[in-house]
Amino acid sequence: MPDPETTAQRDPLALRLLDSLTQALNVIGSLLILGLTVMVGLDVAGRNLAGAPISGVPELVTLSIVAIVFLQAPQALRAGRFTQSEAVLSGLRRRAPALGQALETLFDLVAMAILGVIVHATWPLFARAWTRGDFIGAIGDFTAPTWPVKATILIGGTMLVLQFAARIWRRYRQPASGATPGAAA
Repeated sequence: MPDPETTAQRDPLALRLLDSLTQALNVIGSLLILGLTVMVGLDVAGRNLAGAPISGVPELVTLSIVAIVFLQAPQALRAGRFTQSEAVLSGLRRRAPALGQALETLFDLVAMAILGVIVHATWPLFARAWTRGDFIGAIGDFTAPTWPVKATILIGGTMLVLQFAARIWRRYRQPASGATPGAAA
C-alpha cells in the first residue's frame, strides 16, 4: 500500500484541504490528550500532597474522551490505522481484486450511513445544549457546558464521513504511475 502522503500529492485540491483539516483535528485531539494528562497529574498530586483535588477533573475527562475519539478518528482512517479485520479482505483482494474493492466500498458506504445517522441524531442534542446551556457537574462546585463535545461529534463525524467518501474516490480513481486502483485506500 503506497504512503498516504505520496498519493495525496496527486489528489485534487478539495481532498488535500480535507486531509489538512483532518490533520488539524488530529493535532487538536493530541493537545487535548496532553492537557488531560497534565490536569489528571495535577489532580492526583493535589489529592495526595495537599488533600485538595482539582474540581471537575472527572467531568472534563468524561467529556474529553468522546471529543478525542471524534477529533482523531478521521486521521486514523486517512492514515490506514482504522481498526478492521483483514483476514477475509486480504485473501479476497488477492483472488478477486474487483470483488475485494466492491466489498471495501460496501463497508465504507455502510460506515458513512451509520455516521450520517450519528451526526443527524446529534444535531438536535447540540442545538438544545447550545440554547439551554446544558452542563455537566454540580452547581456551586464545577460546571462545564456540554455543547463543545456535541459540536465535536458533529464536526468529527462529518469529517469521518468525508474521509470515507475520499477513500472510495481514491480507490476507484485512475491509476497513476502503474499503481493499482484501490492501492491508495
